[in-house]
Amino acid sequence: MSRESDRHLLHTALEEARTGLAEGGIPIGAALYGPDGQTLLGRGHNRRVQDDDPSTHAETAAFRAAGRQPSYRGTTMVTTLSPCWYCSGLVRQFGISRVVIGEARTFHGGHDWLAAHGVEIVLLDDQDCISLMTTFIAAHPTLWHEDIGA
Repeated sequence: MSRESDRHLLHTALEEARTGLAEGGIPIGAALYGPDGQTLLGRGHNRRVQDDDPSTHAETAAFRAAGRQPSYRGTTMVTTLSPCWYCSGLVRQFGISRVVIGEARTFHGGHDWLAAHGVEIVLLDDQDCISLMTTFIAAHPTLWHEDIGA
């Protein structure tokens, strides 16, 4: 896939991140696309605050929304932020083949580990994603540190 196509897919995750922020949550969004790179299987956003559930990260929400699939090989997880170890484990556990990341400046999660284990990583360094997170972190440092386990 081209960077242009990946940036197009990122828009879905960015919409989810903005929805999460509007709900009073942490602005991280994700989407899971099928092997054709066009079929949206599921989308979601971080709901730790809204659901009082520390396991509802954006990637897990998108994964759950996708429902049961016979295989996740060839699928692409698109996320506004580098996936944490928990979400990186989900990618490995289910064999998701590609991860498109909006940004990793505010948080460098497990994407290097994923790459070392054969997952294709595309880091877009998207300015909208960076701005969304830096603004949120400045306004809510305690909540952010809770989210990343700092």
